[in-house]
Amino acid sequence: MKKARRALLGRSMKPVRIACINYAEEEIDDRTMGKLTAALQKCYDEHFLPVWGYPVDLYIARKPKPTDWQLVYFDDASHKNMLGRHELTHRGQPISKIFVKALGDEPVSVAASHELFEMVLDPMANLWADKNRNTQYAYEVCDAVEEDSFVVSGFPMSNFVYPSWFEPFRHPRRTKFDHKGTLKEPFSMTEGGYVIKKVNGRKVIRAFGSPEKRRRFAKEDRRGHRSEFRDPNGEHHPGRRTSKRRG
Repeated sequence: MKKARRALLGRSMKPVRIACINYAEEEIDDRTMGKLTAALQKCYDEHFLPVWGYPVDLYIARKPKPTDWQLVYFDDASHKNMLGRHELTHRGQPISKIFVKALGDEPVSVAASHELFEMVLDPMANLWADKNRNTQYAYEVCDAVEEDSFVVSGFPMSNFVYPSWFEPFRHPRRTKFDHKGTLKEPFSMTEGGYVIKKVNGRKVIRAFGSPEKRRRFAKEDRRGHRSEFRDPNGEHHPGRRTSKRRG
């Protein structure tokens, strides 16, 4: 894995520095934060990087550098340091947010890896993949397999789709479409997954892998999450800067 990473860096692809900031201190203590961040880095380097090829360096911080991206843990969407409901810091850098109290039974590490993977591949939450001339799928790599996970250093991590998932043409037999090898074709999803689609260039809809997933999703508090950026009727406005100069 180290050789693979050095090869990527040798092609002048410098790692993106991502500051991991913990505002959910009642839920995540310093020791857990350290172990979680190390496990996320290992998971990324050993599982995600060889597939997608975008190196990152995670580090724990209170005051990130102006050019750094951010992975921030909050109690919930009403936290005093919420930074505004959008996907950019006041400096215009990408940010992903994990709302710990809203997770319920979902492990923090699953939510954090989900947000990390998706932020790296689509920092502005504005990319779409064409399935055909009338239908586009949001470039989200974890939603379709959202409730699947695998373990790294004792922490469960989110499953994710492969580049082949976004390719509508026929693939050779035994092609993998997700990391766990569950899906069998592009643009498919597990029973616990969902996708965001744009139809005829205008209408944005969500499709779910099962009725049960639709019901679970409807009960969740998704304020501040990336899925709202895709919804033209949502509260978020991509690119709007927050008035609070924090982070």
